[in-house]
Amino acid sequence: MRQLLGLRGASFIVAAAAVAMWAAPVAAARQSAWSGTWGSAQMAVDAKDTLPQGSTDITLRQLVRTTVGGSRIRIRMSNAFGREPLTISDAAIARAASPGSSRIMPATSRSVTFQGQRSVTIPAGAEFVSDPIAVPVAPLSTLAVSIHLAGLPKVETGHPGSRATSFFAAGDQVSAVDLTRRASADHWYFLSGIDVQGPSTSAVAVLGDSITDGHGVASNTDTRWTDFLAERLAMSRPKAVLNLGIGGNRLLADGLGPNALARFDRDILEREGVRHLIILEGVNDLGVLTRDAPAAPQEHRALVRGMIAAYAQMIARAHDRGIKVIGATIMPDGASGYYHPDATNEVDRAAVNAWIRKPGHFDAVIDFDALMRDPARPERLRKEFDSGDGLHPSAVGYRFMGNAVPLSLFVERQD
Repeated sequence: MRQLLGLRGASFIVAAAAVAMWAAPVAAARQSAWSGTWGSAQMAVDAKDTLPQGSTDITLRQLVRTTVGGSRIRIRMSNAFGREPLTISDAAIARAASPGSSRIMPATSRSVTFQGQRSVTIPAGAEFVSDPIAVPVAPLSTLAVSIHLAGLPKVETGHPGSRATSFFAAGDQVSAVDLTRRASADHWYFLSGIDVQGPSTSAVAVLGDSITDGHGVASNTDTRWTDFLAERLAMSRPKAVLNLGIGGNRLLADGLGPNALARFDRDILEREGVRHLIILEGVNDLGVLTRDAPAAPQEHRALVRGMIAAYAQMIARAHDRGIKVIGATIMPDGASGYYHPDATNEVDRAAVNAWIRKPGHFDAVIDFDALMRDPARPERLRKEFDSGDGLHPSAVGYRFMGNAVPLSLFVERQD
């Protein structure tokens, strides 16, 4: 049954539990399946965000947080945007000493292999998955993935909006407890996903832009709206949350990263264990149309038609894979100094949101527009939910969003 969430259905409370990574083995009552526990959407990294070009013999240690646990783990390395092969000469995974720390807990360190080899060369445009590592992992654990690179490709694949710190240092320090003479950057490189194997484990993928990517979130705090959702799910049922937002992303046109339709297969359909999909994207399509100059009426109409067609395509393609698709309404941005939308933009947003809400399109709806808008000025975010730029949520707003999503949306028939 289609579900529509209003303001009264929101909850403000999350109880977060700190769980050790190396938990007791998970007993599988039946055949276990692979599911993503963490993921990031990949793009070509801009020159300002790359690792030091020309570097050779470098170790990269990256921090990520799991959302569900399992009895085995494997990592995914991506060279999707590279124009030449990417060679990883050594890799390891361990529990990080703490979020934001370059130190690992040495007793938890495990080598990562690919077809039994510690070295792998990933062709341009490809992604490789590692061999399974037989070590149990618990939800909400901070992992450190360390890779040694003999050299860097001219075009790096990664995710600049990590809101997590990565560390790099000279030499092969993959197994070191801490990296010596290290530098750091708040970006992810080449690491596109981590899978776990466990009973009845599946994933909720979230396709979005900077609001999902976590614009304004302090690094290593795990306070995106999807993080709060993941914490709630971790306490109720084994369900991963994969944040596949890209700041500045659009449904129809490339910008920061490829457009949503172009990346849909790689970021959603090719992920392991995805059974539910939330789509919260479109505010950048609406804003860019008139950011620099007014648009003709026919351009507004064409944009709305194109956005609706994009949603319909993604719904149809996800349904082909048995994925339940949940639409999230586009939140107000009337106070945005970046997009400075006018009354016509607001008409466009209302038209798109009306289609999202209409029965027969999405399988369910999260009405973030109704939840987040100022009742007195519905074209604007509520003051306490506004980060100050009129577009992105505040810390309070992100927490509210993550707590407002009904967990009943993710109940599966076999649950």
